[in-house]
Amino acid sequence: MGKWNPCKRRDFIKKLKKLGFEPPEPGGRHFYMRYGTYTLTLPGNKEYSVPQIKMLLNEIEYGISRKISIEEWSNL
Repeated sequence: MGKWNPCKRRDFIKKLKKLGFEPPEPGGRHFYMRYGTYTLTLPGNKEYSVPQIKMLLNEIEYGISRKISIEEWSNL
């Protein structure tokens, strides 16, 4: 089993694009990324902590209706 690591914002965005998300769009105070009808709000900090990544991935899994394993996330 893999290990969770902090992730830079730009790397997080690249991984989401590989999952099928559209490029980030500005709006209000945050940027947004879309996957079909699902919209994810991106936090503005430059690096995401492990708890923050886990929270965002739970949100993403709910929005795209499929599970993302740590191995899949690490290989993106």
